[in-house]
Amino acid sequence: MHAPRTRVQRRPVHGVLLLDKPLGLSSNQALQKAKWLLRAEKAGHTGTLDPLATGVLPLCFGAATKFSQLHLDADKTYETTVRLGVRTSTADAEGEVIATRAVQCSVGQVVEVLDRFMGEIEQVPPMHSALKKDGKALYEYARDGETVEREPRRVTIHEIELLDMRLDGDAPQLRLRVVCSKGTYIRTLGEDIGEALGCGGHLIALRRVATGPFSVTDAITLEAFEALPEAQRLAALRPVDALLGGHERVTLDAEHAGRFLSGVRRRGDWPNRERVAVFGPAASPAHPQAVLLGTAHTQGGELIPGRLLSPTDIQQILDTSEATP
Repeated sequence: MHAPRTRVQRRPVHGVLLLDKPLGLSSNQALQKAKWLLRAEKAGHTGTLDPLATGVLPLCFGAATKFSQLHLDADKTYETTVRLGVRTSTADAEGEVIATRAVQCSVGQVVEVLDRFMGEIEQVPPMHSALKKDGKALYEYARDGETVEREPRRVTIHEIELLDMRLDGDAPQLRLRVVCSKGTYIRTLGEDIGEALGCGGHLIALRRVATGPFSVTDAITLEAFEALPEAQRLAALRPVDALLGGHERVTLDAEHAGRFLSGVRRRGDWPNRERVAVFGPAASPAHPQAVLLGTAHTQGGELIPGRLLSPTDIQQILDTSEATP
């Protein structure tokens, strides 16, 4: 007979974990592991990283999930290695080799081709991606051996830096640092650069080093997170308002805070702002910081509520902050 499984007692957890996602795990697998380690009730991430990719993956818990969409739209920075001369079925090292060609380009040609990919470009999404067509993910079609028509998408490459290059030997390759807009497929970029150089190519390494304001240097590995005593795991989370960098800050008094939380617009002498983070007064001497209420925008002297925390969320955040060492 099997011993009965111990049921994990879930609890409310609110905050952001900057995870350095390991190689080989999907974003969702990494999220589920962190959620289990925190015993968190509710969790989500801010955009998918392929199993082949490592690097910074902000994980949102509890009230932070309300603002995760903001970081889906953030610019991303990647470091990647493109193996030249070999094309694969998936444009990365997990696929089958479908073509090999000699690498005969010069340093000058590499520089010229990289310049060509700067700015706004069009990309055809890869078949091995989670993008959906007719309600079905492209990778599901690919798994069934089907190739379907994909519309090109416009993305922006803000910067391509050539970190290292080897054009001869057994494994010619380029190591690049790419700063790009949301929705950019680095696998497709690597493959397209290889084609433009006349030899083809595929990704053999991919690391996201930044997403929006978050850097991988501030992230924790899953292994290090698991090694922490349970109480310290909560302390490793950043507050929910870490997701609201770039928002104008408005702090309301107790009366206005209560009405704002009920979804009522407030009047004041605020200039027009698209993104506002709204705080209420400190709850107690034990919690002297202003309390996040939610987001808003200001127009015509009105503070117009956006995504709001619930009173329950706020109380749980206060209780946790007082209990966390």
